[in-house]
Amino acid sequence: MIKIFQYSSLGNHNYGWLNAKYHFNFANYFNPLIKPIKPLLVWNDDTISPKTGFPMHFHDNMEIITYIRKGKITHKDNLGNSGEIKSGQIQIMSAGTGITHSEYNNSDEITKLFQIWIEPNTFNTKPKWENINIDNNNEEQIQILASGQNKYDKLKIPKINQDVSLVRIKGKKNSINYNLGYKRHIYFVLSYGKIKINNLVVNDGDGIYIEKINKFKIEFLEQSEIISVDMLDAKQ
Repeated sequence: MIKIFQYSSLGNHNYGWLNAKYHFNFANYFNPLIKPIKPLLVWNDDTISPKTGFPMHFHDNMEIITYIRKGKITHKDNLGNSGEIKSGQIQIMSAGTGITHSEYNNSDEITKLFQIWIEPNTFNTKPKWENINIDNNNEEQIQILASGQNKYDKLKIPKINQDVSLVRIKGKKNSINYNLGYKRHIYFVLSYGKIKINNLVVNDGDGIYIEKINKFKIEFLEQSEIISVDMLDAKQ
C-alpha cells in the first residue's frame, strides 16, 4: 500500500512566530481520520521566524530528531549541552528519564526544519543529545543518517532507541529501487523536488506512507531530497 499525504492537506497552525504543518495529530490539531504510524508519532514541518523559538520545556521517553532544511537554531539544555545547528545538520535527542531544552532561531532569517518524534523501545534511559553533519559530498543516493537497527551497528552514526533508521534519499533525473521488506514500513517526506513512487507523483512537502511492499521504485523527475523513517512494522 502506498498513501500520499499532500502538503496542502496537512494540519496547520500559525502562531505568528511559528508556522507549523502537521503530518500527524499534534497539540491543538486533531483529525480523527489520521492515526500515528507507530513508532513514528510526530512529523512537523516548521517555519520559525527570526529572533524567536521554543523556550525551555520538558520531554521524557521520546526520540526527537530535528532536521534543519534552511537557516539555523541554537540548542540549550539542562544537561549542559549547547550548540548551533545549521542547514544540512541533524540534531538527535534521546529524552530518556527527562531533558529540559530550548531551541531558538537567533538569526535574522527564517529557519525551516522537520521535527520528528519516535517512541523508544527502551524507556528511562540516560538522556543524551547529539548534533551531526550530513556528508553532502557523499555520492551515495541512500544514506543512513541514524539508526537503531542492529545491521547498522558498525556504522559511525548516532544510535536511536528503536528499530528504525533515519534515511536520506537523493537523486536527479534518475531512478532507484528501495528494498523495504514486508516486515517493515516507511514514512517519508519530500524535502524538495518532484518524484514518482511506483508511478504516483509526489511533490515538494508531501508525505508518503508505504507498507506491505517488498520493493518500490523512486523516479527523480528533478533534483530532489527525501527524508524518511524506515520502521519495523509491529503489526507484522
